Amino acid sequence: MADAQRPHWVPPSHIEDLYNRTDGNQFAGINQPTAGPRYEAELPKGSAPLQLYSLATPNGWKIGILLEELGVSYDAHVVNIGVGEQFSSGFVGANPNSKIPALIDHEGPDGSPMAIMESVAMMLYLAEKCQAFYPSNPRERCECLQWLFWQVGGQGPMTGNFGHFKVYAPSHEVDARNYGVARYGMEVQRLCSVLDRHLAGHGDFSGDTKKPGTSSRAYLVGDQYSIADMACFPWAYMLWGKGYNRPDQPDAKDFLGLEKYVHLKAWVAGSPKPWLKKDSSKL
Repeated sequence: MADAQRPHWVPPSHIEDLYNRTDGNQFAGINQPTAGPRYEAELPKGSAPLQLYSLATPNGWKIGILLEELGVSYDAHVVNIGVGEQFSSGFVGANPNSKIPALIDHEGPDGSPMAIMESVAMMLYLAEKCQAFYPSNPRERCECLQWLFWQVGGQGPMTGNFGHFKVYAPSHEVDARNYGVARYGMEVQRLCSVLDRHLAGHGDFSGDTKKPGTSSRAYLVGDQYSIADMACFPWAYMLWGKGYNRPDQPDAKDFLGLEKYVHLKAWVAGSPKPWLKKDSSKL
């Protein structure tokens, strides 16, 4: 249909008039446009200085991977976001954004508890505190920060939105789902291409866009495993895993054609780190 023949979309006066269109998605029962606690409940607390409140999602994996690699003592508590446990007064006190993960360091910088929201903020906090997995070289530290911001600003949100429209959006909203999957799926492919080209050896953060890649990279920054790898890995791995696969749908890896990102696949599957090698046979 030519654009001139398409019906012109006019939104209602207020967005609230559209909220009922979201009914049928997995999280419709807990989605609200307001922040703050919805019920009173204290957070559980173990004996370790570090208390992690999280779930096995890509953002949750990031901080779990780092804590395991650091070998520090911590207690992990599951937060069931499907039933709204992220809206308890205790969790909101630790994370006013009501998103997992949340971290409390009971031995904070001044000796008092320090609550931290946002997974990459937690990673930077722990990497700096433990002096590990964060480059000391100024150039490489800047590169590391760039990949961390790239992950939180692009890779995570775009991949998550693709997953929402592919598997969680209301089944009857066919046009909206097709548009959302196309819009975010294309961006996920582009972001995979960004990672694939970088891992193939293109560019060196010198500003010379014509410099060809000389050799493939084992890590995102320099020749050392860092929090940049830990942050970007879970969202890349999610596309090869089962999280976005549903019966009667093509698997995400096939739908997106991930086989063409050969350097990205090798990075996900071939790292010597145990957490990367786990389940790599499924790639």
